[in-house]
Amino acid sequence: MSAGFRFGPALLFCPADRPDRYRKALERSDAVILDLEDAVAPASKPAARRSLVEHPIDPERVVVRLNPASSGELAADLEALRQTAYRTVMLAKCEGTADLVGLGELEVIALCETARGVLAAGELAALAPVIALMWGAEDLLASLGGTSSRFPDGRYRDVARHARSQVRLAAAAHGVAAVDAVHLDLDDEAGLRAEAEDAVALGFEATACVHPRQVDVVRAAYRPDPGTLARAREVLAAAAGEPGVFAFDGAMVDAPLLRQAEAVVRRAGGSPTIR
Repeated sequence: MSAGFRFGPALLFCPADRPDRYRKALERSDAVILDLEDAVAPASKPAARRSLVEHPIDPERVVVRLNPASSGELAADLEALRQTAYRTVMLAKCEGTADLVGLGELEVIALCETARGVLAAGELAALAPVIALMWGAEDLLASLGGTSSRFPDGRYRDVARHARSQVRLAAAAHGVAAVDAVHLDLDDEAGLRAEAEDAVALGFEATACVHPRQVDVVRAAYRPDPGTLARAREVLAAAAGEPGVFAFDGAMVDAPLLRQAEAVVRRAGGSPTIR
């Protein structure tokens, strides 16, 4: 789990050309992603940039999704950004270290959502401006020439699962946060819950949402249930004074299990007791 990632667990996308939704999105989420990219039609991008400048909200809880470096829109996005207090950005379709040129004074969430981007995840995570990696399934499949990231029953296809794992491992290897992809089926609450719970188990720091009604589902998944939290605290308390591996409640507990218990306590907002 990355230290210092102040957002999450529920990050809510909001089209940047809809300033009437900015404050509502912020009120209903842990942080809002003001989107200058896919949520905004090409003809509306100038208006979206003006809205970004003219309708400020709390910069500590805002991420601005920028258009890709290859799009021809990034320079205008950055010019608008300079007129705001926002300093955390998400770079869409990030594919390599060259894409981050000119972003050195910002906090960057690199969005790995193409074949090139997924393969470059480790290089991107190693760059100083990058505080997190996120992955995306639909643009990834489009970059492959595919037609669907999921099987009919809602499960991700193997290539999407591989990309998710690759991005998660790259983030962990370089000590930056990992943000899980959106769940586009708004009526599939059970599927969203299962994916968010799996994200927690894998150490993701946050999950992106496309609708306010997904926020509470994600928050609940990231919040340890009382039994899990109590067990984690008991394990950490039992570790006090133990020099190494020890037996607890019929099971052997070693350093990796202690770190897992610490992660549970941190997710609950507590300070784990580290021996």
